Amino acid sequence: MNKLLFAVADFLSKPPGFYITLAAMIVCTALVPLGLTDVVTYALSVMAIVITGVVLIQGYRDTAALHAKLDELIVALKETRNDVVGLEHKDPAEISEEIKRIEEEAEKTPA
Repeated sequence: MNKLLFAVADFLSKPPGFYITLAAMIVCTALVPLGLTDVVTYALSVMAIVITGVVLIQGYRDTAALHAKLDELIVALKETRNDVVGLEHKDPAEISEEIKRIEEEAEKTPA
């Protein structure tokens, strides 16, 4: 299922997918004068949910790629600590504590 979702999100996030979505919305809007308001409302609601899913999936992919790149930099630099690698998988409270600890440590470090 993941491959299908990522493929659909990838297609819809590119110009051809956007144009198809836009055309579908125009067709739905054109059906309103024909008395198909319920069908149009349903179709547009489903399209809004799909678009929201595309945004969430693309955001997840971008964030995951960014974390992988940052983790690679942390591992590659000898001066850095590896304990922050994988921080994104912890609970929000643990992340906040780690951020406070790092900020306090940065304040103590001379510029």
